[in-house]
Amino acid sequence: MGFNRPSKIQATALPMILADPPQNLIAQSQSGTGKTAAFVLAMLSRVDVMKKHPQCICLSPTFELALQTGEVIEQMGKFYDGIDVIYAIRGNRPSKGSKIEAQIIVGTPGTVMDWCFKIKLFDVQNIKVFVLDEADVMIGLQGHSDHSVRVKRAMPSDCQMLLFSATFEDTVWCFAERIVPDPNIIKLKKEELTLKNIRQFYDFCEHREAKYKALTNMYGSITIAQAIIFCQTRKTANWLFQEMTNDGHVVALLSGELTVIERANIIQRFRDGKEKVLITTNVCARGIDVEQVSIVVNFDLPVTAEGLTDYETYLHRIGRTGRFGKKGVAVNLVEKCCMHMLRDLEEHFGKQSSL
Repeated sequence: MGFNRPSKIQATALPMILADPPQNLIAQSQSGTGKTAAFVLAMLSRVDVMKKHPQCICLSPTFELALQTGEVIEQMGKFYDGIDVIYAIRGNRPSKGSKIEAQIIVGTPGTVMDWCFKIKLFDVQNIKVFVLDEADVMIGLQGHSDHSVRVKRAMPSDCQMLLFSATFEDTVWCFAERIVPDPNIIKLKKEELTLKNIRQFYDFCEHREAKYKALTNMYGSITIAQAIIFCQTRKTANWLFQEMTNDGHVVALLSGELTVIERANIIQRFRDGKEKVLITTNVCARGIDVEQVSIVVNFDLPVTAEGLTDYETYLHRIGRTGRFGKKGVAVNLVEKCCMHMLRDLEEHFGKQSSL
């Protein structure tokens, strides 16, 4: 598959998660460092291809990330004769009474729970590996937390549990340690959280229209490879898409109100390079891996529901570039009212942005 050497997280995690007897793991590692390949190898190594029933479950917070993980499983799984993966995502609903023969289920928590408890498509007692990807979202959000815990509690006691993410709040660490028995822990020091291979810049703009002008001035540069532009709200993303389209710029729009099929098609077109620039909300901030992305633009800096600077989302956003140690660029378009957020980010990560 073109792997020449393991990344740091792979070299540290794989001996633990491939060991016999299986060991549980809570792991933190920066975006783009190969977490997916590590836990996919763990799942594949535990599958008995002679048994045609689910043996591994991977939960993802969004259907886009579930599809991406499933593609990695399929790519690696083709070297194992007889391995199949099935997607437990919205819109894919096998009929009640049917039985799943695929050994690996990858999907979102609500749908996996429906398959498991409502229509009972598989026996949870056969599950050998349970993976929570982007685990801080999975156990930080109330709905995902409840679903994830209920699925986990139904697993056999010897099921291997693997939790991976780039960011973990302290409260989430405590929760993870409560639900994962006797885990190995890989945790980054705070100073290791920033992505050293990504150069971060900011452009001071008086108002939204000035940000738009700065963005269109950059357009020729950001389409050399591919770019993702993050907006805080769907309303802003829609406005920006319409403005850029009306001015003759070729861009794609991805936001939460689109159907599953529409979102999948847009992501695939972007991966294929049919559109070079993708405007999106935080729906794409986590886990989406498009190797050609060389620049991320924050049209708006991310804020929490309480209106505070969202450090974790910022880290995940800029992590869409600079994948697997490559060089990347992040540009923040900052209005006067948001300069304090830029200073918050600089102080939190101990890294100055360039003007």
